[in-house]
Amino acid sequence: MLTPIIEAAADPHVLTSRLEDGAVLTFDALSFPLLPEEEKFRQRPFANGKTKNVSLRSTGLELRGAAGTEQEQEALRALLIRFRDFARELVASNFPDYLAHARPARTSYRPFEVEGRRSSWRADDSRRHVDAFPSNPVGHDRILRVFLNFNTATPRVWRVGEDFSSMTDRFLRRVPAYSRLGAAALAAVRVTKSRRHEYDHVMLHLHDAMKKDLDYQASAPQQTVEFPPGLVWVGFSDVVLHSVLRGQYMLEQTFHLPLEAQQDPDKSPYRIIERKLGRALH
Repeated sequence: MLTPIIEAAADPHVLTSRLEDGAVLTFDALSFPLLPEEEKFRQRPFANGKTKNVSLRSTGLELRGAAGTEQEQEALRALLIRFRDFARELVASNFPDYLAHARPARTSYRPFEVEGRRSSWRADDSRRHVDAFPSNPVGHDRILRVFLNFNTATPRVWRVGEDFSSMTDRFLRRVPAYSRLGAAALAAVRVTKSRRHEYDHVMLHLHDAMKKDLDYQASAPQQTVEFPPGLVWVGFSDVVLHSVLRGQYMLEQTFHLPLEAQQDPDKSPYRIIERKLGRALH
């Protein structure tokens, strides 16, 4: 089954259920108006080019990867703070059961054109994948993301794939055994910010296995989706198989949501993997 793309309805219970089913929800009626001094941020990239994105950390106001004068960087920081507040209000209004539990993580300004960008196969987001963070384990948490096509003229083009459960039928057997000792060693030398849970281990290997398998990228079920200028969309990026093909200027807010805060935890990739393995994850 392909990932459904659904225009958001009014009933929060239904919205939450569809989101947890693995749908991408679009919010056509929402808008994020810019202040006059913010228009420049979608006219040329205010980024130093050392990383793919400019980001604002959840733990402070440090802006990473930005370029421009001190005044311009301060305006960009303020824009990202406003978008973080906008995304938090979206969650509060449409997924109210999540509000007390969803923790804001990184806020990103993505100003570079995706098409034609050179990268390693592992970092190539034009290949379908689920999100997993090598250095920042999430443990039991879900990865909930709010996106805005910040561009005024062109769509953000994604390709979405089959459902998570079907994907694991192909790739889960390729995941090597998990080592608690190895996870502790990575944390001790600060390769990871905390100890990598077995779930993180599995998700990272699924991410890599999908991206590395060019036959899967070419032949597995998939569809192309265009998100027009100004559109807001939301999804659990740890369960939605997605890639980005084209687009420049996007804003994105990540939330971490504890597994137990879901309406139905059994729909989570964590529980799906446990059922496939026939045992609890360590």
